[in-house]
Amino acid sequence: MSTTSRTAPEQPVAALTGAGISAESGVPTFRGEEGLWRDYSPQELATPEAFRRDPVLVWEWYEWRRGLIGPCQPNPAHETLAEMERALADFTLITQNVDGLHQAAGSQRVLELHGNIWRTRCTRCGNRTEDHSVPLPDVPPHCASCGGLLRPDVVWFGEPLPREVLDAAWRAAARCRTMLVVGTSAVVEPAASLPLVALRNEARVVEINPGQTPLSTYAHQTLREPAGEALPRWWSARSG
Repeated sequence: MSTTSRTAPEQPVAALTGAGISAESGVPTFRGEEGLWRDYSPQELATPEAFRRDPVLVWEWYEWRRGLIGPCQPNPAHETLAEMERALADFTLITQNVDGLHQAAGSQRVLELHGNIWRTRCTRCGNRTEDHSVPLPDVPPHCASCGGLLRPDVVWFGEPLPREVLDAAWRAAARCRTMLVVGTSAVVEPAASLPLVALRNEARVVEINPGQTPLSTYAHQTLREPAGEALPRWWSARSG
C-alpha cells in the first residue's frame, strides 16, 4: 500500500488489537478446547509456578504454540495498521497479542502488553533475545551470556504487565482523539479499560469486531465485520 499521497492529521490516533485480528491469519486463540495440549490448559502451564516446577514441560508447550504460529502471515488489517504508523504523525499501536504479526507486517513501534512469544528472557541476568527458530535447538534453552535458564518473554497468569509499556498505553489512550479497538473481546483487564479512558477524554472510539462486546454500547462506531475487511476500508475512507 502506498502512503505517498497522504498527509498526517494533527490529532493523535491509537489502536488496541486483540486475538481476533490474528485469528484471521490462522493464529489459534489458545483458549478453550483449541488451547488444550496433552490435556493441559493454558491456565495450568502459563504460570511462574508451572515453570519453576517443570520448565521442560512449559517450554514444550511453547514450542508447540510457536510451531502453530510460525507459518501464519499478517493479514490486511495488520498491514493497514503498519501503513497508519507510517502515515500518521501521532499513532500508537497497543496489542494484547504475543504473535509478532504486527512487526511482521511492518509496524515498528508496538506496545506489547503481554510480551512476545518469539522473545526469550534470562531468569538469571534478564537479557532479552529474539529467536524465531522452530524448533529451538535446545529445550529448555539457556542464555548465551550467562548460561541461565531462559523463559518466554510473555506475561504469565499472576504476573503484572510491564509497567513502562502499560504506562505508555494509558498515556496514548488518554491523549488520542480516535481509538480503534480491533478484534478484542473487551473483557481482559487492564486492556479493556483503555477504550474507556479514551471515552472519558472525549475521544471517538471505533470498534471493529464481528461480534458484540461489552464496549459495543459505548463505541461511537461499530463495524461488524472481520478486521481484514473493515479496517482497510475504514482507513481508505479516512485518508483518501
